[in-house]
Amino acid sequence: MARNFIGVVVGLAVWLTIAMVAGLIMRETWPAYASVADAMTFTWPMMIARLSLGACATVSMGFVTARITQSAVARLIPGLMLLIVFIPEHVMLWDKFPIWYHLSFLVSLVPLTYVGNSIARGAMRQRPVMS
Repeated sequence: MARNFIGVVVGLAVWLTIAMVAGLIMRETWPAYASVADAMTFTWPMMIARLSLGACATVSMGFVTARITQSAVARLIPGLMLLIVFIPEHVMLWDKFPIWYHLSFLVSLVPLTYVGNSIARGAMRQRPVMS
């Protein structure tokens, strides 16, 4: 039980860390992005970059969670928690982004968590046995 809780917390921390660091890197290395970030008036390439970084963070979260947890249900909890947290956020930002952006992000959270889980589970199954 404690291992499942720790896995969920660590998975969410991984997501948050990747998202924050990637956001900072985008602001520091992409002047056009930095100039519109506060107003959230992103261009199409900027939105794709944001969604791609979110997808990487979500798959990574799923991977880390699956490496720690033992429960199949616990492995999906971080994705469900992000969905619960981000639905109201996206409702508040509804007019800032096109509907495809909101749906791409929200609908992908649980499936991409599962993808990360699957990658981790496959890696654990293929780990060579030490003799």
